[in-house]
Amino acid sequence: MNDYPDFAARAAALGITDPWCLGDPRLSPHAVVLTPTHARELAQAAEGIAAVHDELVHLVTAEPALLDSFFVLSPWQRLLAQASLPHWHGLARADVFLTADGARVCELNCDTPSGQPEAVHLSALAARDHGLRDPNAALPVRFRAMLTAHLRRVGTAGPATIGIVYPTELTEDLAMVALYRDWLQHAGHRVVLGSPFNLTMAPDGRIAVLDEPCDLLLRHYKTDWWCERLPVRDDEELAQDRDPLGPQLAALLQADLHNKTAVVNPFGALLPQNKRSLAFCWEQQDRFSARSRQAIARWLPPTRRLEHVRDELWHQREHWVLKSDYGCEGDEVIVGALVDQEVWEDALAHAIAQRWVAQRHFAATADADGQVVNHGVYLVGGRTAGWLLRRHPATTITDTSARCAGALLAEDHA
Repeated sequence: MNDYPDFAARAAALGITDPWCLGDPRLSPHAVVLTPTHARELAQAAEGIAAVHDELVHLVTAEPALLDSFFVLSPWQRLLAQASLPHWHGLARADVFLTADGARVCELNCDTPSGQPEAVHLSALAARDHGLRDPNAALPVRFRAMLTAHLRRVGTAGPATIGIVYPTELTEDLAMVALYRDWLQHAGHRVVLGSPFNLTMAPDGRIAVLDEPCDLLLRHYKTDWWCERLPVRDDEELAQDRDPLGPQLAALLQADLHNKTAVVNPFGALLPQNKRSLAFCWEQQDRFSARSRQAIARWLPPTRRLEHVRDELWHQREHWVLKSDYGCEGDEVIVGALVDQEVWEDALAHAIAQRWVAQRHFAATADADGQVVNHGVYLVGGRTAGWLLRRHPATTITDTSARCAGALLAEDHA
């Protein structure tokens, strides 16, 4: 650990602005080398579950009553889903673990996936130091190609004006916003930064960020934050900023629906981002194709809506994980095996059931140091495009204390 300050300085020089978290190292100087076999297995699982979610989106698009009956969306969430579906995908990140029984995808982050600076910079450093293949080298090219495809929908063929919208009051994603800006400017695009409160309708029908009309809006503001901010527990105080961003959403949806400004990720990501989608996969398997049913059984841990299993969970703490519908990065995740019975019963007693799911707990394979790796598989257009690797003790969850590590790919000698 004595050499960590030097490593942190190298990482910071590349653009990782926060190599420390509350005084502790946030990065790992030791890269994770993926064997070709494991890389293929992890990628296959991530792509398979992404395909399942795409089928789910089309199923719900064909039967919109499910937005109320199964997903229990709020009025503004329902509006966004109906205005955007079946469009939902651009960039996603599947969180995949290796177990004794193969790969398991615990969730698909398809709304505002993060971690790109850590992924590309740490892998570049590791490849430079060790001479192995960097599996993140093509992520910028794949990302820009995806945006180009979305730009074609609004009739823009050359360099465009792209707005990046993010929560400007928060600092943790500034490195990612800067990275996106650099990638886009390198391709000749004009980039405008702002928050949702900086959005207006331009005279030509495009959405404007700080009065700059944009051909594409790159959205790093969580879909559920645009809508009503509702509690997930019955003893939780209401958020002060709980009102939906109505005027901004109305303008943005109008620009999107009239193909004036493309939105990435599309607001339809609200549906597969919702953890109740995981429960839909298990509870409504008869709706899916045979291929999707096989993928669900193979890679997705059994998941149920909390209101259907809560009575069974009180004395099954060690076998289940509770997840709120839009919690992310370890927030609002309760792993029964890692908490005591009092915490578990408090969660069950106060959870607003329609906002939670219960997912079957699985044991990830740990290394000799007792560490497990969360393999964040980036997907562009449903295909593997990069890796965010986070290591943490098997006795914890993947939260802000997990250490990001560079990804390397070993040579395939088969």
